[in-house]
Amino acid sequence: MTPAAAREALLFHSGAHPDVDDPRWRTGFLGSLRPFSGLREENYHEVMAALRALTEQLQADSVPREVVSAVVGICHFGRAWGVAPDGMLRGNGLIDDEDAARLEDWIWTISYALSMILDGDAAEAFDEYDRERRP
Repeated sequence: MTPAAAREALLFHSGAHPDVDDPRWRTGFLGSLRPFSGLREENYHEVMAALRALTEQLQADSVPREVVSAVVGICHFGRAWGVAPDGMLRGNGLIDDEDAARLEDWIWTISYALSMILDGDAAEAFDEYDRERRP
């Protein structure tokens, strides 16, 4: 994934991309939560791939604000809508405990990766994610 494609993907996954008619807007990480259409594991993996592709830019002295904002938004609203007991999905019985726990794990992994990348430790950022994906 190129950095430009990674940036675009994160904007779609966070609902911040201006092209709201593109199907990626409503099927992305946050789009699929509101209205809830089920968890899409491919969204989680695409967010992680985008972070990997943007690692160098995110470790620069001046980081792309819109990229950081997109990832923070994915984590914040994902937690608020799908993980919090009184959030939109759990509060209305739209997501079961198992999916809420899976979503919480994804959000934790994404936010940890962003934090480690910004701190300059790209190897640590993806270590657990890569270990989980090994057969």
